[in-house]
Amino acid sequence: MAGEPQSDCLFCKIVAGDVPATIVRETETTLAFRDINPQAPTHVLVIPRLHYPDAASLATAAPTVAADILREAGEVAAQEKVDGSGFRVVFNTGAGAGQTVFHAHAHVLGGRGLNWPPG
Repeated sequence: MAGEPQSDCLFCKIVAGDVPATIVRETETTLAFRDINPQAPTHVLVIPRLHYPDAASLATAAPTVAADILREAGEVAAQEKVDGSGFRVVFNTGAGAGQTVFHAHAHVLGGRGLNWPPG
């Protein structure tokens, strides 16, 4: 159920402290940690502490938490010192878009040139 921890969710396990992660920021509603397979020198995931399967369901059910994730993405970029050179925030929604963990999350990427279009 949305908003409740899921026993089979990797990110819920990270929030609970059951799976280790390199945490770079935390707030009451969000957690930010380094991606284990970075695609750029800065690659941090910002997730809601509560479980929502994707960004669309998060935005519908908890728009203030969705805004918290975007705010924290900017804070991560500033902390990582990529806010001046540019950074990208990506939400993959659905398997066809590359989502592999079905817990809403934003990728914060920076520290190198990011081509457009992606992929």
